[in-house]
Amino acid sequence: MITYARRYGFSGLIKNLITALRLPFISVSQIAFLFGSLISWPQFNPGYFILGSGIVIFTHLGANLFNDYADSLSGVDWQDTNAYGFFGGSKLIQQKIFSERFYLVTAVCFFSLALAGVLFLSVLMKSFIVLGSFLFVCVIGAGYSLGPLEFSYKRIGELVIFLLFGPALVMGGYFIQTGVFPSWEGFYLSLPLGFAAIAVLFANEIPDFPHDLAKNKLNWVSFWGQEKAFIGYYFIIACIFCSVVFNVIAGNLRVWTLSCFLGIVPVLKAGRILKYFYADKQKCRDSSKLTIGVYIYSGIILIMDKLI
Repeated sequence: MITYARRYGFSGLIKNLITALRLPFISVSQIAFLFGSLISWPQFNPGYFILGSGIVIFTHLGANLFNDYADSLSGVDWQDTNAYGFFGGSKLIQQKIFSERFYLVTAVCFFSLALAGVLFLSVLMKSFIVLGSFLFVCVIGAGYSLGPLEFSYKRIGELVIFLLFGPALVMGGYFIQTGVFPSWEGFYLSLPLGFAAIAVLFANEIPDFPHDLAKNKLNWVSFWGQEKAFIGYYFIIACIFCSVVFNVIAGNLRVWTLSCFLGIVPVLKAGRILKYFYADKQKCRDSSKLTIGVYIYSGIILIMDKLI
């Protein structure tokens, strides 16, 4: 690391670390965890939230690093060594900036930091549910990319992302604040963000599909094929808005949260890009941006429902 800093400069090191960690995507897990923590707003414990948030960040960063490491080992990320920012990995291994070993060791370090936080939180809460849940998340999180599970190679990756960025984070945040687990209310409220996380992943998978397929990495795009995958994208988007309506009807959200439907405009544009320019990775960057924007917008609406 010191040698690298001397060669590329400190600013270059920081820039590449941010790229390797995919730091901007931390907003996705933080929104879900914050929302879950605020479901029981009167019982909100800032100390527990800060500790839990740190655990979520370290775990997410570790999973990001494991993903690049695994996709490099399998050869998927070597199919196209250009970096697009939203899909296809960071490409820093392929560009000889960081090694596979660096990714692996750093990922283990982040998971170790998360584990230390979990142990501390378990002691504070006097509950081993925290530790058990974390270990489960680690197994399926690492198994998303790494063998022998390799969920993202077996058309199960989307379900894993739904579970991790939906129920796990929302119900986890709720549990840390209330000590209640499992919670049906927390599960129902996690559905919009879980589906939105799948939408972000699915939009990123479409332009990369030919390269994934070449290395036997099968995801949900394979059900429709790259040319018709926009249909799957629209279906997932419909699930987001339907789950919001369900929660409004169930009394878990207030009627004004239906303003989430304003997000239909950008996702229709994103779907159009995926329909006509699915093979153009530069254009597909815009569909990824739009989908992430809708995730953040919907997340903010849900959070405001619990704060106001």
